[in-house]
Amino acid sequence: MINEQIRDKEVRLIGENGEQLGIMSSREAMRLAEEAELDLVKIAPTAKPPVCKIVDYGKYKYEQVRKEKEAKKKQKIIEIKEIRLSPNIDTNDLNTKVNAARKFLTKGDKVKVTLRFRGREMAHMNNSKHILDDFAEILSDISVVEKAPKVEGRSMTMFLTEKR
Repeated sequence: MINEQIRDKEVRLIGENGEQLGIMSSREAMRLAEEAELDLVKIAPTAKPPVCKIVDYGKYKYEQVRKEKEAKKKQKIIEIKEIRLSPNIDTNDLNTKVNAARKFLTKGDKVKVTLRFRGREMAHMNNSKHILDDFAEILSDISVVEKAPKVEGRSMTMFLTEKR
């Protein structure tokens, strides 16, 4: 809220240089802002009494947008990478998949390991759980199991994340 939109009886006022001007009526605060040829901006509406500041509104808005952009730039987006396995996978193929997962984990991504069953393989689902366990065991030096292996329809999935 800026200028005439502020309808509170009294506000805590902060001057243009950041100094505390105390608690006063919003009309008095508005008069001080007009004398300085600046805007009265409510910066903390939930406080008792609300906190208002005398600033150039355009400049204030610009600074806020810049701070938000800077904060966005610093945050890391964690992606989920999927690795698919089959129940009759050979050890060399498994090692190749493990190396791919290791690369994803070191970059800071989560890894979803999916064991897909087709046709008659569905009958031997419980015999194939050891593949996911082995996968997790090989990567136990850099990762931790976030979600244990769980059967979902025609597949068994497990999530791995980087150790902190």
